Amino acid sequence: MSASQTQSYSPNIAIAAMVGAAALIAMTSIIGKSLGIAAGEGAALHPLQVSAGRFVFATLTLVIFLSVVPRSRPGFTETNWLLHGLRSACGWSGVTAMLAAVAQMPVAEATAISFLSPIVTLGLAGLLLKEHVGLRKVLASCIALIGAALILRPGTDAFQVAGLFALLAAALMGLEAIFIKRLAGSEPPMRILIINNLMGSLIAIIAVLFVWLPPSPHQWGLLIALGVIMVSGQALFIQSMKRGEASVVMPAFYFVLVFAALYDMAIFGVWPNAFAVLGAAMIVLSAIMLSRTTS
Repeated sequence: MSASQTQSYSPNIAIAAMVGAAALIAMTSIIGKSLGIAAGEGAALHPLQVSAGRFVFATLTLVIFLSVVPRSRPGFTETNWLLHGLRSACGWSGVTAMLAAVAQMPVAEATAISFLSPIVTLGLAGLLLKEHVGLRKVLASCIALIGAALILRPGTDAFQVAGLFALLAAALMGLEAIFIKRLAGSEPPMRILIINNLMGSLIAIIAVLFVWLPPSPHQWGLLIALGVIMVSGQALFIQSMKRGEASVVMPAFYFVLVFAALYDMAIFGVWPNAFAVLGAAMIVLSAIMLSRTTS
């Protein structure tokens, strides 16, 4: 390891940054839920409109940051625009599906189901990237699927159609991770972040034209906060991955589930039931197993 790599590698800072990212990303789900339900400040906003706010104001935040810190501006030569387009389409669709889910079900449960995305990535990596899928990965996948079944409990009164949106979000995020993996090997993180939010904004602006409702001043504030907080969480996530090994820092990301549950309890008075807690624990265990195995 070179002197510069040693200086940038700091596990404690990396873990702290990842916990911070988890806290912010969980907060975006709570804001999304607040915007997606009717309240005294205005009518419920469509998930497409909430998604538009998330991408547009995240992009504006990045533009302001890059104007203040010009040395952070990346170059755009040798950019793989096709991969960026596919990644952004999956990212926008996944975010929109997740916002639809959190508006109709407990945030912690929707978040836990979204953690199935590594399972999707695993399956697609075997099919598209020809990566080896060993017995331990298959076992981890089975544990995660059982956990998801405990949360959703199909065939019971506890089953929520909103859970299908969370499953769709997990599938889209898993596919997005494949494109990110392809891009990360050849392009700098800041370029990936900028292009993703810019393309997501363009898609979101077109989609929102069909469902637009004038937000109240309070909702405008929440939409702005949604974009700023999301891009801040993304920045912390990137810094964490730069300063620590993925197998060390990724387990800390699952604190997003803890924060989501705490926020949901504090703001909406939603308490997770025993099935949801057990199912979420199994999904997180599966994700940790996948992050710590190479076969």
